[in-house]
Amino acid sequence: MAKVTRDDVARLAGTSTAVVSYVINNGPRPVAPATRERVLAAIKELGYRPDRVAQAMASRRTDLIGLIVPDTRQPFFAEMAHAVEQAAAERGKMVLVGNANYLDEREVHYLRAFLGMRVSGLILISQGPSEHAAAEIDAWDARVVLLHRRPDAIDDVAVMTDDVWGAQLATRHLLEHGHPYVAFLGGTEETPKSGDPVTDHVEGWRRAMLESGRSPEGYYFQSPYNRYDAYQVALKLLAGPERPPAIMCATDDQAIGVLRAARELRIDVPGELAVAGFDDVKEAALTDPPLTTVASDREAMARAAVDLVLDDGLRVVGSRRERLRQFPSRLVVRRSCGCGG
Repeated sequence: MAKVTRDDVARLAGTSTAVVSYVINNGPRPVAPATRERVLAAIKELGYRPDRVAQAMASRRTDLIGLIVPDTRQPFFAEMAHAVEQAAAERGKMVLVGNANYLDEREVHYLRAFLGMRVSGLILISQGPSEHAAAEIDAWDARVVLLHRRPDAIDDVAVMTDDVWGAQLATRHLLEHGHPYVAFLGGTEETPKSGDPVTDHVEGWRRAMLESGRSPEGYYFQSPYNRYDAYQVALKLLAGPERPPAIMCATDDQAIGVLRAARELRIDVPGELAVAGFDDVKEAALTDPPLTTVASDREAMARAAVDLVLDDGLRVVGSRRERLRQFPSRLVVRRSCGCGG
């Protein structure tokens, strides 16, 4: 059977091939409703399927958005990737996801691969300093939006959460329960990188400690971000001679590891140890006890990132276009902090 072409659709619908193109691509020119219905009916009757490869070659863009994340095994990144996919679907786009696995070379690999596929745009949840990624982005004519993290090396527009304020809120709340101090479970580096959300979490924790008249010195502990390694770190910390009365964690996944370690050591949470996390992943409401944490509007952030990567979407402030879309954090109070709710 001969392949059905756009010309065949145009003949059956009684229109030009240009009008058929406008219907298929939703533009760039409007089509009268009655004409659109005739074209859609002809497409259905003939079983026409647009050649997306040919369209991409002609327009030098595909219906794809590239999304690079550090690790979708972590709940926060998995939920953010899902939100991006949903937002992209609302705009008629599909998402290609690449896991950088916290490796600079993997991030660059996916950048080259996705940009080489002529994606409509790229959303990057960066995993590190990203100097190599910045050089790769500069070499391509592509729209890139940073999500969740803004490395110093990359100057593209960013969609982020107010992480400093969120960590400050959570630490204040723990201190208001009467604890002499709040320890912080951060990343694997003693001094987190600039542009890393965990850097802002640490800053918020420090501010809350200092404003309450407490010194944060000696209460910062290093840990990988996942629950399994955080569990091992927490076992040693909680079994030690100076067990902290309260712990603020950089991620919910770490906090889940802390809760597991406390249960194994028969330490009552929140009676003997208060715990708070950051991200409000769905599992946080199901831990035992349910986890107090900091939430952001992931769905709104994902929509903003997709809109920015497909359109301009940025306000002009004075004579300059804004470079950052920042969303507020909010405290989600559950029982792990000592509250009854």
